[in-house]
Amino acid sequence: MAADAPKSSPALAVVLFTILLDGMGVGIMIPVLPELMLDVLPRADLATATLWGGVLSTVFAVMQFLFSPALGSLSDARGRKPVLLISLFVMVFYYLVMALATSIWVLLAGRIVGGITAATQSTASAYVADISRPDQKAARFGYIGAAFGMGFVLGPVLGGLLGEWGARAPFYAAALLAALNFVVCAIYLTESIAKEDRKPFQSRSINPFAAIVDIGRFSGLRVLLIVFLLFSIGTSVYAAIWPFFTLERFGWSPAMIGVSLTVYGLSSAVVQSVLIRPTIARIGERHTVTLGLATEIIALALVASIANQWIVLALTPVAAFGSIATAAIRSLMSGAVDPHSQGKLQGVLSALMAVAMIVTPLTMSALFYAFSGPQAMFYFPGAPFLVSALLVVISLGLFLRAYGAAPRH
Repeated sequence: MAADAPKSSPALAVVLFTILLDGMGVGIMIPVLPELMLDVLPRADLATATLWGGVLSTVFAVMQFLFSPALGSLSDARGRKPVLLISLFVMVFYYLVMALATSIWVLLAGRIVGGITAATQSTASAYVADISRPDQKAARFGYIGAAFGMGFVLGPVLGGLLGEWGARAPFYAAALLAALNFVVCAIYLTESIAKEDRKPFQSRSINPFAAIVDIGRFSGLRVLLIVFLLFSIGTSVYAAIWPFFTLERFGWSPAMIGVSLTVYGLSSAVVQSVLIRPTIARIGERHTVTLGLATEIIALALVASIANQWIVLALTPVAAFGSIATAAIRSLMSGAVDPHSQGKLQGVLSALMAVAMIVTPLTMSALFYAFSGPQAMFYFPGAPFLVSALLVVISLGLFLRAYGAAPRH
């Protein structure tokens, strides 16, 4: 039972607004990341800057992996609101550090602190699970993705425009958005877990591996966790490589990178806010997962191999449609755990996405360097996207093996 009995619609609106601002805060930075890395590494070429960008992303993700399950369990024990507020408060200072840093080591320290408290989406997802009926969860998880996608519609455009004033300007804007997010949640968000329904925090929850094992014990979740992990690794290539890939292959400016991300974000928002509910109603959650995975495979393979920039830009809505699988997978998993473990589940999913962001930036940036750097065996900057497509193929195969013969609903 929710604390203070928050009404579903107003509470959902506040959470979605929080995710929207979070998406803007992340998206606003992406168009200027190459310029920022070259600014703090003045003697580096683009390929070397890409490698350092991968290191920073990986450090952030390592901290998320280590601490997300614990924060999820903490929200089960202490409530969603305080965990969310702490995350947003620290995020303000994280963005300011990014804006002011003149050394790669200061950026590294900021990423460590930011990664520890980056619990916004997992806590918000647990909140949505708290206030939703089982038949509402898939659509509402889709709304979360859509809100984040809308943030990507607005964020990269703003980031691209602000980037014309320098690589630091978007980070100040991101700090302002995080501060606004904190104020909105502090004033308007009500707690979703009553004190009598909270689950005591256990020291075992500090261990991310133990938390993953605990969640994997729920019926059917082990395969879904693996599918989710492989899919996350495959699709994380966009965040890890896209600005560098499009600059290398097409010579895109920060503004053009922002336009491409806007197309992707708008398409993703439409998919997750408009198409998920009717798709699941027509073919069921399991077939929706299959459709999303298959679409993503096609998109990744085409991006890897096509050299025409306008065709690649036109493919972004196809890639966005693959995100329909995420909400359906989350809904299947949320329905398989008890109400007192929603925070732990969402923390585990954040940890798995963090694993993706540990593996993907390092491996894909290394692949990008190997096939576009000065010592490239042969020139093929799309190599990371082709490898990502193969990972999603494995993900689809595992899912079909476990659920392919299951009924449609």
